[in-house]
Amino acid sequence: MANLLDIRRRIRSVRNTQQITRAMKTVSAAKLRRAQERVFAARPYAEQLKAMLVSLALRAEGFDHPLLAVRPEENVLLVVITADRGLCGAFNANVIRTAGTFLRERQDQNPRLMTVGRKSRDFFRRQGATIFEEHINIFSTLNFGHAKSIAQRIDDVYSAGDFDAVYLTYNEFKSVIQQRLVIEPLLPMRPGPLDGAAPQIDYIYEQPPYDILSTLLPRYVEIQVHRALLESAAAEHGARMAAMDTAARNAGEMIESLTLNMNRIRQAAITREIIEVVSGASA
Repeated sequence: MANLLDIRRRIRSVRNTQQITRAMKTVSAAKLRRAQERVFAARPYAEQLKAMLVSLALRAEGFDHPLLAVRPEENVLLVVITADRGLCGAFNANVIRTAGTFLRERQDQNPRLMTVGRKSRDFFRRQGATIFEEHINIFSTLNFGHAKSIAQRIDDVYSAGDFDAVYLTYNEFKSVIQQRLVIEPLLPMRPGPLDGAAPQIDYIYEQPPYDILSTLLPRYVEIQVHRALLESAAAEHGARMAAMDTAARNAGEMIESLTLNMNRIRQAAITREIIEVVSGASA
């Protein structure tokens, strides 16, 4: 009977865990809806701002700005955006693995890290990587102020020449069950060639182009960082929701298996007792 009691305790423990995973799934689903709305609202503005600045910087002749300065990449900064918490599948591991590959491939460029999220900070601290700056515990109350402070720091170190290039790596939200791992250059913003098929927009400046772009370029960095943070937050909730759903289903399967095993043991014990009673009566 001791074995039967152990199985009952195991079933009770798994059922309690299943209740926790279901609750976490429900919480993540509620948070995901709000995060998804913020992502969809931020994407058009970020894309249009980038397209406008690329076009303006290409058309403004003789325009020079520290955020547009292109230098040989001898010192590189990688901004790694992960979550502050776990229990979200491979969400954090994928970003950390990509960042590790980036560091190995660019060893000759003196790469340093700016970690956003506790998971990336803890991992690279254990690995002994060079962490230039860290930002943790911001996703529970994520707002534009967090992105603005991070972007301001990036602007300062790039304008001062401490780094020759800045890259972002994060999980981009695609759907509830799918995230796309992204590693993209943030600075310098390189004006690309004009698309001949697209309609050309000619801007009329009410102020000198330098004054306008000097205001918009730092804003561009803020918006891109803010969008990356929103994408990562939404992808985190989606990954946690999927992971908790899988955990709840696995717990249900384990409960069924343990219940079946428990019933077999009980049936065997009842059969043995009946045989003993019948044998005693026959004797």
